[in-house]
Amino acid sequence: MATHADAAVLTREAKARRLARMKAVAVGLLLAAALLYALATAMQSRQPAHAAWWAALAAFSEAAMIGAMADWFAVVALFRHPLGLPIPHTAIVPRNQARIGENLAAFLCDHFLAEAQVIDRLRAFDPARRLAAWMAEPRHADQVARLVTEGGRHALIALEDPRVAVFVRETVLRRLDEVDIATWAGRLLGILTEGRRHQALLDEVLQRVATRLGDEALQAEIAERMAAEVQVLRLVGLDQVAGRMGTRKLLAGLGRLIAEMSEDPEHPLRLRFDAFVASLVTALEHDPAMRMKAETLRRAVLAHPALAAFLHGLWQQVVGALRDDLHDERGAIRTRLGDAVRVLGERLAADPAMQDWLNAEWLAAAPALVDRWREDIRRHITQRVAQWPADELARELELHLGPDLQYVRFNGTLVGGLIGLLIHGITLWVMP
Repeated sequence: MATHADAAVLTREAKARRLARMKAVAVGLLLAAALLYALATAMQSRQPAHAAWWAALAAFSEAAMIGAMADWFAVVALFRHPLGLPIPHTAIVPRNQARIGENLAAFLCDHFLAEAQVIDRLRAFDPARRLAAWMAEPRHADQVARLVTEGGRHALIALEDPRVAVFVRETVLRRLDEVDIATWAGRLLGILTEGRRHQALLDEVLQRVATRLGDEALQAEIAERMAAEVQVLRLVGLDQVAGRMGTRKLLAGLGRLIAEMSEDPEHPLRLRFDAFVASLVTALEHDPAMRMKAETLRRAVLAHPALAAFLHGLWQQVVGALRDDLHDERGAIRTRLGDAVRVLGERLAADPAMQDWLNAEWLAAAPALVDRWREDIRRHITQRVAQWPADELARELELHLGPDLQYVRFNGTLVGGLIGLLIHGITLWVMP
C-alpha cells in the first residue's frame, strides 16, 4: 500500500488510476450488499427454519446499501451534482470556489506565515550556523562552483553569437561617444590631486630618479656620451676626463635639486608643479580650446578602424578564455570559487560573533519580509483559486482527496449495515 510520502509524488495519471480503483471497490461493496440483500430476502421463504438469520442478513445488507448510497451522495456532492441533477447544496467546491480560495489563503497565512511563528522558527533554526556548516563541506562548495560554472557555460552560448559581439562592440563605442572625456578627465584629475595627493607621486618619482642617478652603469654611460660630444678635447686625450667631470657636476647638481625638493614642501618647483596641475584641471573642465582638443582626440580614436577591430578581438579572447576555463573540470574559476565558498564557510563556522550578527540581521529583517510577502501570498492564492476553472479545480481536489474520501463510502457501507442489524435486533426485542 502506498504511503503518504509515496502519494505525494504520484503523477496525475497514477492518481487518476488510484481514484478509479478506490471507486471500483466502493461500488463493489454496494453491489455485494445488494446481492446479499436479494439472497437473504429470497431465502427467508425457502428456509423457514432459518428465517430469523436470513432476516438479520437482509436487515444488515439493506442498511449497508442505504449507508453506501448516502455516503456516495455526500462524497459526490462535494465536487459535482450527483447524477447531474441540480440538487440544492451540491457541487459544493465549484459553487464556493472564491470562498475556498480566501479561506485557504487565510489558513496558510495565519497559521504558517504569522510573524511570531516565523521568527521563532528562524531563531530555532539558527541559519548562520547551518549555512556555515553547509558551505564548509567540500562537497557542497563544489556543488556551488559547479552550478555557477554550468550557468556560465549556458550564458556563454548566447555571448558567442556574432550578433552579441556586434551589439557589445556598438554599445561600447556608442557609450564612449557619449562620454564627455574632458570633463571626466578634469574631475578625475581633481580628485587625484585634492589635498596635494599628487605630491606623493612626485616624491616617488624623485626617489626613483635619485636611485637611478646613483647607478654606476648609468653614470658611466652619461660620461661616455658627454665625452663623445667634446670632439676637440679628444685630440689631446682629455675627452674622457671632461666627460667624467661633467657627469659629476651634472649629477651633483641634480642631487642637490632633488634633495632640496624632497626636504622643502614649498619648493618653487613643487609650487610650479601644483600650479600646472591646477591649471590643467581647470582647462579640462572649462577651457573651450582644451575641451575641443580632447573632443577631437576622442573622435579620432573612436573613428579609427583599429579600435573596432581591437574591441572585437578583445571580446573574442575574453569569451574564448572563459569558455575554455568553464569547460575545464579543474578550471581556475571553478576551483577558486569552490575554495572561496569552503573557506568562507570555515571562517563563518569559527566565528560565533559573525554568526550571531547574521542571525540578528535575519531576525531583524524577517518581520518586514513576512508582512510584505504574506499579503502577496494571500492575494496570489485567492486570485489563483478564483481564476481556476471550476471543473478543473473540482477535478484536482478529487484526484488528491478522492481516494481517501472513498473510505467514507467503505465505512458507510459497513457502519450502515451494523446499524441496520442493531435496529433489527432492537425491533425483535421490543416487539417479539
